[in-house]
Amino acid sequence: MSALSLRLPDDLTVLVRGWLSSNNVLIHDRDDDAGGAVLVDSSHCTHAAQTVALLRQALAGAPLGRIVNTHLHSDHCGGNAAVSEAFGGVPIDVPSGGFDAVQRWDEDALGFRPIGQRCVRFSARGRVVPGGRLRLGAREWEVIAAPGHDPDAVVLFDSAHGVLISGDALWENGFGIVFPELQGEPGFDAVAAALDAIEQLPVATVIPGHGPAFADVAGALARARARLTGYRADPDRHARHSAKVLVKYHLMEERKQPLEEVLRWAQGASLFVAIWQRVGAPLAGSPEEWAARLVDELAGSGALRVEGGVVCDA
Repeated sequence: MSALSLRLPDDLTVLVRGWLSSNNVLIHDRDDDAGGAVLVDSSHCTHAAQTVALLRQALAGAPLGRIVNTHLHSDHCGGNAAVSEAFGGVPIDVPSGGFDAVQRWDEDALGFRPIGQRCVRFSARGRVVPGGRLRLGAREWEVIAAPGHDPDAVVLFDSAHGVLISGDALWENGFGIVFPELQGEPGFDAVAAALDAIEQLPVATVIPGHGPAFADVAGALARARARLTGYRADPDRHARHSAKVLVKYHLMEERKQPLEEVLRWAQGASLFVAIWQRVGAPLAGSPEEWAARLVDELAGSGALRVEGGVVCDA
């Protein structure tokens, strides 16, 4: 991780994390008139101590006023509880579509249990409502719905400076896997709509959820649309890719794990099992057998390592 070197306004600090953890976007309150700095997305819970340390360094003694999430996947909200506690119980605002699930801590609705991922429980104070505006630091941010990767996701746009915080709706090379499609619901049209909405904005700089900020918005949109076209033409390709992403992400979370435990995770992750039923069953007779094949493929590509029966993140 590192502070981003791309030219951004001096009241923005972006901490680029390894792919397991989302980027941290810190919007400073330079005039001390907005109730403190605001953190957009808090990374994964396994990196919470590191996140707190990085924020203390970036804040340099200034207060943190609140946390805002672009969406509620564990790599974006996993640090919420630790960061809030470390900075005096600062409030947490989440996209309105996920607010009730957070308050009752429904791990199925939030997606943690179906994927077998970790997230430390937290409570939300407020709702981030698409179509609304947020005053974060000295800036006004438009809240724009960005479903597709996650049905309730939002992006934040500062029209005065052309800065877009895009979460997983747009990366420099693509976008996040489309979870509704994996759950038997349409999602590709929503991805297209989110890309169209971004294209209509006068964006100069994109701060994505993963990877460095970038200015070639037209190029990123073209690459994202090309990927989407491929997925629409062959939805099973998206499903197979997503299964590999789930395995890889699990190993990023665990760092290393005996193969039998990886296979046990696969059997217990209902979303992985659903993908196996759709595209893996013709290749392997059980989710565990398919997971073993995927581990071999990921190891062959260098994304994982297998050493003495232990699967290691690479």
